[in-house]
Formats: sequence, structure tokens, C-alpha cells
Amino acid sequence: MGLDGASGLVSAALWALPLLLAVVCHEYAHGWAAYRLGDDTAYREGRLTMNPIAHVDPVGTLLIPGVLFATGAPFLFGYARPVPVNWARLGNPVRDMVYVAAARPAMNLALAIASALVLGWVGSLASAPAAVAGGVAFAEPLAILAARSLIINVVLAVFNLLPIPPLDGGRVAVGLLPRGAAIALSRLEPYGFLIVAGLIMTGGVGAIIGPVVSSIVAILARLF
Repeated sequence: MGLDGASGLVSAALWALPLLLAVVCHEYAHGWAAYRLGDDTAYREGRLTMNPIAHVDPVGTLLIPGVLFATGAPFLFGYARPVPVNWARLGNPVRDMVYVAAARPAMNLALAIASALVLGWVGSLASAPAAVAGGVAFAEPLAILAARSLIINVVLAVFNLLPIPPLDGGRVAVGLLPRGAAIALSRLEPYGFLIVAGLIMTGGVGAIIGPVVSSIVAILARLF
């Protein structure tokens, strides 16, 4: 393999690793929250695990990120196979649906904060004595991983908080809105993915979440 091929594989890995961790933790948090609130469906189906094989979706985890990388997209986006939740088994379905749905973007925000902390720590090595800084050979790739993990997790969190069922933000909104508005919003669920697909294809998603993502990334990067 030539140098260009090796460089391409390294670049792909520096995107793929944080993306895989983000989507696996995203789904694990969903199943864990449901399990703690009374639904053991994910546990019984072997999805309450950090093993990525259990969560891989051929389209969302492999095809979409692969196409984005091959076409030179500025960042990767993807998703894992959704963890099953039986809402009827939750102790208080309306209330608990909010917690279970919010667990996924909350996990991604936690990972984004952790990534910002790592990025800040690696940045502090630049002011360390030359002997110390020079001995940390992993500093540059770790900084790249942390920076990309920060972006990926903020994108996943903000995207999933869009108030469109069946995205997490839609389920949270259904659980919090007054009954009439909640019923009206829940009726959009059969068309939710079509709405999201339309927004993606027209650039609407980027226009909606782009400024929010940029602001959150900038704030976290400055904090740490």
C-alpha cells in the first residue's frame, strides 16, 4: 500500500473510531434508561452492551459514513441500529418516555464534554517542557480524535433533539406538551423520517442545526 493509501486509512479511522463510539454509546444509553425504568426488552435482545457488533446498522453505521467520507464531507454522520423499547412496559409511559428519549442526546453531550476536556488537556502539553511534550507521541492523533469526537457528538445530540417524531426531540416534546398538542405532534411520526430526509436533501437540517452546533462546539472548546 502506498503512502496515500495509508494516509487515507488513517484519516478514515480518525473519523470512524469516534463516530462508532458515539453511536454505540447513544443506543446503549437509550436501552439502559429503559431498563432502569422497567423495560428489559433491550437486555433480553442482547442490546444492552457496548459491543459495537450488536449495534451496527449496514446503512447508518457503514454506508452513510462511507459515502460522506468518500465525497469529502467536512464531518461524518451516522447512526446505529435503534435499540428496541416497549413503551408499555415502562412504569409511567408518558413521563418515562421523556427520560428514555433524552438519554441518547444526553449521552452524546456528555461525550462531547469529555472530548473537550481531552482536547484541552492535549493543548496544555504545548506549554509543557520540551522533554515532556516531545515524549508524548500520541498527542497529535489524540487531539484529532478528540476534536472529531467533539463535533460528531454535538451534531448527534443537536440533530436528535429536533422536535420531529420519532427523533428523540420529538418524543421528548410529545411527553412534555399539553395533551392536544402532544397528540397532534405524535401524528407526524409515520412521516417523520420523510420529513427529516427532505430537510437533509434540501439542506434544511444544516441550516437549522449548523449555527447551534458551531456555537456549542466553540463554547466547549473555550471552556476547557
